[in-house]
Amino acid sequence: MPGIRRLAQFAPTLLGTLFLLHYLMALGIQLNGNPARAMFGDRAPTPEQLAAMADRLGTADPCFTRPGDPCLGVFGRRLLRLAAGDFGTDFRGRDVLAALADAAPVTLRLALLALVINAAVGLGTGVLAGLYPGRGPDYLVRGGAALAIAVPPFVLAALAQLGASAWPPGFLGDVVTVAFRPEHPWLSMVIPATVLGVTSAAVTTRITRDRLAESLHSDYVKTAVAKGLGRPRVVGIHALRNSLIPVVTNLGFEFGALMSGAVVVEGVFNIPGVGRLIFTAVTDGDAPVVIAVVTLVVMVYLVVDLAVDLLYPVLDPRTDHA
Repeated sequence: MPGIRRLAQFAPTLLGTLFLLHYLMALGIQLNGNPARAMFGDRAPTPEQLAAMADRLGTADPCFTRPGDPCLGVFGRRLLRLAAGDFGTDFRGRDVLAALADAAPVTLRLALLALVINAAVGLGTGVLAGLYPGRGPDYLVRGGAALAIAVPPFVLAALAQLGASAWPPGFLGDVVTVAFRPEHPWLSMVIPATVLGVTSAAVTTRITRDRLAESLHSDYVKTAVAKGLGRPRVVGIHALRNSLIPVVTNLGFEFGALMSGAVVVEGVFNIPGVGRLIFTAVTDGDAPVVIAVVTLVVMVYLVVDLAVDLLYPVLDPRTDHA
C-alpha cells in the first residue's frame, strides 16, 4: 500500500536530514571555533566559565576540536533527546520547543492561506488558458505566469506594502494591513499570503493549462462529447478531474515550499513566524533552534507527501499503486 511505503520512508529521510545538518554544524564549529566563546562578547571568560558555557550549549565534547569528526556520540545523544521531545534550549536559555510552538502556528496560517490563493489563482487561470490554447486568453495567462515567476517575492512584498499604506480607513483598513496583529491572526495574513500565493501560483497555472489542454484532445473526452454531454460536464468531470494528479502533487510540494520559503515574506512584513525564527537562529549560529525548525519542515514535507499519495486513487481510480 502507498501509505505504508511512505511511512517506511519517514525514518531514513528524517534521520538522513538530521545527520547532514548535524555534521555541517559540527564542521562549522570545528573550523570557526566554539560558539561558547562568542557568548561572552568582549569579556575574557575564565576556563571554568568557558567550560560551563560550552556544556550548556552542548559543544563541550572533544570531537568539536577535531576537523572532520562527525561527532557520532553527540548525534546519538541528540537523537535520544529529540525522540523524547526534548529540543533543548536556545543560546538565550529559552526552551526551543516553546519558541517553535509560538512561531509554527503563525507560519502554518500563512502557508495555508497562501496555498488557498495559489490553488484558486492557479486553477482558475490554468483552466482559462487550457480551454483556449493558442488564443488570446492563453497568451495573456502565460504572460502573467512568466511575470509572476520573474518578479522576486521581496519586490512584490514591497509593492504590496506601498499599496497597503494607502488603504482606505474603516474595518478592513484597520485589519487587513501589512503588520501582523495577534487579535486578527487570519485577516492580518491576507496581504503577505497573497504575495506568497501569487508568486507560487505560476507553476500551478502552467501545469493545469498543459494537462487540461492535453486532456481535451484525449479519446475519452472525445467519446464524452460524442455522447452529447454538455461542455461544463465534459470539462469539469472528465477533463479537469483527470488533470488534477500533477496539480495536487505540485500543490503538496508548494505547501512545504511555502513553509520553508516564508523567511523573506515574514521578514518584510515583520511576522513572528518560523521564517523569522530560523533567520535569527542562523544569524546567531543557534544550532538547537535550526535543528528544531528543520525537523518541523521535513515532517511537514513527509506528511503532505503521504496525504498527496493517498489522494491519487480518489482523483483517479485508475491509478495503480501496486
